[in-house]
Amino acid sequence: MTITAIVATLVGYIALLFFVAWRSSRGADSRAFFTGGRNTNSIVASVAMVGAAMSGVTYISVPGSVATDGFSYLQTCAGFFVGYVIIALVLVPLYYRMGVVSLYEYLDKRFGGVACSTGAWFFFVAKILSASLRAYIICVVLQGLLYDKLGLPFEVNTLVMMLFVWLYTRRGGVRSVVWVEMLKTVIMVCSIVVCTILVIRALGLDLGGAVTAIADSSYSQILFLDNPMDGRYFWKQFISGAFLVVAMTGLDQDMMQTVLSCRNRLDAQRGLLSSIVVQIIVITLFLSLGALLYIYVDSAGVDATRGDGLFGYVAIECGLPAIAGVLFLLGVVASTYSSAGSALTALTTSFTLDILKLRDSYDVETNEGSCAISRYRKWVHAFVALTMTVIIVCFNRWSEAGAITLIFTMASYTYGPLLALFSFGLLTTRELRSWAIPIVSVIAPVISYIVASHSELWFGGYKFSYEVLILNSLLAFVGLYICSYRKNHRG
Repeated sequence: MTITAIVATLVGYIALLFFVAWRSSRGADSRAFFTGGRNTNSIVASVAMVGAAMSGVTYISVPGSVATDGFSYLQTCAGFFVGYVIIALVLVPLYYRMGVVSLYEYLDKRFGGVACSTGAWFFFVAKILSASLRAYIICVVLQGLLYDKLGLPFEVNTLVMMLFVWLYTRRGGVRSVVWVEMLKTVIMVCSIVVCTILVIRALGLDLGGAVTAIADSSYSQILFLDNPMDGRYFWKQFISGAFLVVAMTGLDQDMMQTVLSCRNRLDAQRGLLSSIVVQIIVITLFLSLGALLYIYVDSAGVDATRGDGLFGYVAIECGLPAIAGVLFLLGVVASTYSSAGSALTALTTSFTLDILKLRDSYDVETNEGSCAISRYRKWVHAFVALTMTVIIVCFNRWSEAGAITLIFTMASYTYGPLLALFSFGLLTTRELRSWAIPIVSVIAPVISYIVASHSELWFGGYKFSYEVLILNSLLAFVGLYICSYRKNHRG
């Protein structure tokens, strides 16, 4: 791709982004920012939820993972489906019955302010690190495609991206995010479908021939049932997938803000359950494209980069029509701006309402106190955007692979205490001693990390995969129980 084509693609998408944000944010106030006005159509929400569940990292990593993991990700997706059913039948009715704006209001009403602050801080740290990491990885792609060729440093790249993200979310908040997520889903699906068709044609195959080629390749294995020690073992991925989606979707303000913008509980449930069906279809398309990309480079004798760099390399450098490169770039940019905007809005909401404790001065249903809270919200919004910018630049300065892995692992571990807190509130009638909540919430992930790091030595070669979240939440649950007491009795 030429620099002109790259710039034209970026400018065209950003123009479309701001048009969508402008249309959706007209007349927006604090209620629209925090909840989208609670008038999102279930179909719109369903499509937006598909995009919300997939970041730019998903877009470039899932096709590249096929070489080592085959189609094993579908095992985790089967667990995702179970997790979505649990969210739809248990958590969504709870959230709508309580009328929450931030999910962590539940912890406040069930256990008090310390539990709410603990949950909000764990979410804040996890989300700002993981969202910044995702944005950083895509900024690296854009740096190589454009900014290096223009002689511009990485800092300019990051500032430009976060400036646009801040601008398009500053008025509409959730209302803008929902429509931008919908736009992202459409662009992502179109780019995957068209790029798949282009690769099939480049291989000289028709649709039936492509399906046969994938099935006959070494990349198409779905079920891994032989070795429980393998991180791809079916039951590990299936059970962990269910736990992961409950924790990282059902208890995540970022992921649930679109669900909670629906008009009522039934719309939210319909949108949520239909979105997971579409997600599984889209992920299957991602994996199929990955297999075809590997078949293509193998047949062409190209020494292509394996893993995350595969999709972009083939789309831009391997002789496919120029539209493949344009669509790849569109998919990457749309995924990045959408995910960063969604995370920025969720972080602003939780920080304003849960950490600064401004919820009591604002009634979301009547919008009373909107002007006062709007001032705080705008400052928090700018602060979070600036913090994300600094973190992304820091990733670039000290981005050794081990550090990134550690940060990403730490971010996923923070959902263990959240899962334990919500589970304890829903499954028991006991009360918690406030002083113990943050202590248990810190100790459980630390112990889990120590166990996971030494599991191969201690447990005869067993290697933890996603199921470390189960251990983490179980330890936190046990710790909370030990520090709890029967209602009306402090014994």
